[in-house]
Amino acid sequence: MLKASCAPELNEDAMVTIKDIALHAGVSDQTVSRVVRNDKRVDERTRARVNEAIDRLGYVPNRAALMMRQNKSGIIGVMTDVISTTPDSTEIIRGIQSAVEGAGYSMLMVNTGGDLERTRQCWRELKGHRVDGVIYGTMFQRGLGPDELDPEVKTVLVNCHEPPGLEVSKIVPGEPHGMREAIDAAIAEGHRNFGYVRLNPLIMAADIREAALRLRLSEHGLALRDEWCVAGVTGPIFGDKFVAFENARALLANLERPSILFCGNDEIALQVFCAASSLGIRIPNELSIVGFDDFKVVTEVMRPSLTTVALPYFEMGQAAVAALASIISSEPVPRVQSVACRLINRESVGKAG
Repeated sequence: MLKASCAPELNEDAMVTIKDIALHAGVSDQTVSRVVRNDKRVDERTRARVNEAIDRLGYVPNRAALMMRQNKSGIIGVMTDVISTTPDSTEIIRGIQSAVEGAGYSMLMVNTGGDLERTRQCWRELKGHRVDGVIYGTMFQRGLGPDELDPEVKTVLVNCHEPPGLEVSKIVPGEPHGMREAIDAAIAEGHRNFGYVRLNPLIMAADIREAALRLRLSEHGLALRDEWCVAGVTGPIFGDKFVAFENARALLANLERPSILFCGNDEIALQVFCAASSLGIRIPNELSIVGFDDFKVVTEVMRPSLTTVALPYFEMGQAAVAALASIISSEPVPRVQSVACRLINRESVGKAG
């Protein structure tokens, strides 16, 4: 016996249309359009029925026509200073790439090279492509100048901060959270004598990390002794000089010294490691070291491997896409989203002697 079906019989060579999907799912053309646009007003049962019909019939939406009707290009611009060419921060780009397609967008990336005139040109290029919005990311946390942004374009910042007078949503690393985790873990190993080798004081993260270190120690009833807090980097940004080896060696040569040294970043930690080795100090038996950033070229190559606090660059990139997609859809987005940094336990922290 033959069974009758109300579903349309399609020519395999014919292009499937919204009308075909509507007939197959038993809904209106408008409902199918809403499902394709991911309109939240469609109830889940209807959405599932329409999506099943789309999968069964092999419907492919005409993206260009859809975007034209919505007055959108379907393109997100990504503007960076130098992070697209910097190994330790390209994870931001990877995070953006991983989320863009799932959000229904394509990506157009431009690199300013840190040059202001090039930045202006990049904005003109992105606007010329009618991007729906822009993600602006920087290699390290810093404040942006007023000429680095275009207030006419919907923008989300990653790893940077808006200039005074502008309100822009931003995704930043939760560095204090990671520092708290690292200190708590060190104290659990019996450490009470902490030292610190600083970042370049001209970098915003230098103050954030040191303040978080001092605050968490004080919450444990401990203090960071001034003579155990030394410079790791000096000089202008992009022209700075590492002094961590010399300063750490001088500190560690004293009879009274810290049992653990926290470092402003992983490159500083590597120099501290070399300074300790030059004095015959064994890590982690006689000195523990903690880095920051999780720059894997350093952290996983060192022996013993470096315990550090990881910057959540990949997750920050993903969060930026989600935030910008919401802004483009006129949905509310928090002004500031902090993505927690996490402690990566490896081999450079031992029990206090």
